Amino acid sequence: MPSRNVVIGSPVGLHARPARLLVEDVAKRAVRVRIGRSEDDLVDASSILAVMSLGVRGGEEILLSAEGEGAEVAVSELAELLARDLDSVE
Repeated sequence: MPSRNVVIGSPVGLHARPARLLVEDVAKRAVRVRIGRSEDDLVDASSILAVMSLGVRGGEEILLSAEGEGAEVAVSELAELLARDLDSVE
């Protein structure tokens, strides 16, 4: 199962807008994606409530993992997304 540590680029963290953008991107993929601070607290990245409940702040490092065909590409592309300032995306 591919995984990667990512530093959150949005200054205020994974609040509503960045979480929504992540969940929308995950929904387009045919892989199971999970996100959390460590292997022990991974949540379903397709659930906006689960993602927001993590309370991840800007600059905090998280773990992103995926399983299924195309998981490596998904982890790479989602890591790039999360590393950006998603508050400035229109």
